[in-house]
Amino acid sequence: MSVASLLAAIFVVGSAAFAHAQGAAPATLNKQGPVNSASTAPKTQKPSPVEAGTKQPAVQTTAPVTAASAPPTATTTQIYADEASFDSAKYIGVFTGHVIVNDPRFNVQSDKMTVFISKQEKEGLEKAIAEGNVAVVRDRPDPKGGPPTRAVGRSEKAIYTAKDGNVELTGSPRVQQGLNTHVATTPDTVMVLNESGHLQTYGPSRTEIRQESTTESPKR
Repeated sequence: MSVASLLAAIFVVGSAAFAHAQGAAPATLNKQGPVNSASTAPKTQKPSPVEAGTKQPAVQTTAPVTAASAPPTATTTQIYADEASFDSAKYIGVFTGHVIVNDPRFNVQSDKMTVFISKQEKEGLEKAIAEGNVAVVRDRPDPKGGPPTRAVGRSEKAIYTAKDGNVELTGSPRVQQGLNTHVATTPDTVMVLNESGHLQTYGPSRTEIRQESTTESPKR
């Protein structure tokens, strides 16, 4: 897909979002409550295996589709906003007003979102900057196969970089991971959530560790 086509596709999403935002916004993110996990990318259906003993035609007019030759699954990013504008010469899109971003890699809500598209074809999203009342959600997979640990970050600004998959939170950030909460104690502290959901803090912070009570109240 060319950059012009990609911008046009995003423009359709942003324009349609205006009508959507005037009604009921999707319940993916909520500033006052918990944030749902990121949506998952559609799965590619594998071809059915050939049954043993089935007679094959002598000449095949089309090449069979195999898992190796199947096209890769595309990553779809949905952006909802009250207004959207685009500069095709600078490869920049700006979304304002009740911005909600649903992406398989993260979910974000903010007052404003600036999207930078790579100038190289087929590169897609290069960087996204969220500003104002930012909330970011990322899930950390459980190595033992259990449910993931959700990380919910809040700050005044967040920058997502596609090259390394990091989300950088600035402006008095705080991140809740499970029962633990990491709070910046200065406005200059920076917190980074990588694509695996790991948190790295740069600067002074406070960590609040909660433990659910397992003791039962005495019987009367």
